[in-house]
Amino acid sequence: MNPTIATIVATIAAYLVGSISFAVVVSHAFGLADPRTYGSKNPGATNVLRSGSKKAAIATLLGDCAKGWLAVWLAVRFGPQYGLEEGGIALVALAVFIGHLWPVFFKFVGGKGVATALGVLLGINPWLGLATLATWLIVAYAFRYSSLAALIASVFAPFYYGLLFGADEILFAVFIMSALLLWRHGANISNLLAGKETRIGSKAAEAKKK
Repeated sequence: MNPTIATIVATIAAYLVGSISFAVVVSHAFGLADPRTYGSKNPGATNVLRSGSKKAAIATLLGDCAKGWLAVWLAVRFGPQYGLEEGGIALVALAVFIGHLWPVFFKFVGGKGVATALGVLLGINPWLGLATLATWLIVAYAFRYSSLAALIASVFAPFYYGLLFGADEILFAVFIMSALLLWRHGANISNLLAGKETRIGSKAAEAKKK
């Protein structure tokens, strides 16, 4: 296959995989309200947790993380034999992440991308993903704010990549992904500064269907 065509096909496929919003799919399967209608209105694991269903939140987290990991892992593992080089892998990483933010299957209303970003980083390199996850866990445990943990972890992710692998096209993709994460958390930043941000584990009573 022509390398250019392979890159285009892989990028489109990654975007479509990223467009599967597990928060919406899992909530429907568990008989819960659409996460875009309560709490932060963000279709992500943290907001699904506000429904009171930990199982649904865990399933959402794993699904969103897995799709990011799968798209990048496939590109890294099998892409080179089809001419997919470093730049192509970087495009796949961005495409699956952007698919989550603006999913074509859900009217382009997506989540903030924390779990999917983690999956992407794990797909690039397990140590990179684990270092970023450790950062998130430490901050989340200390302060009980998922958004704060995501903000700090997203800042450190490019640093970790550069430390492990140096500057290349994939680092640029990680940097863009981190910048998008910060941008998507704009409202959370305002809430944190105002002391109005919701802590991990708080529930939204309207989240459950009657």
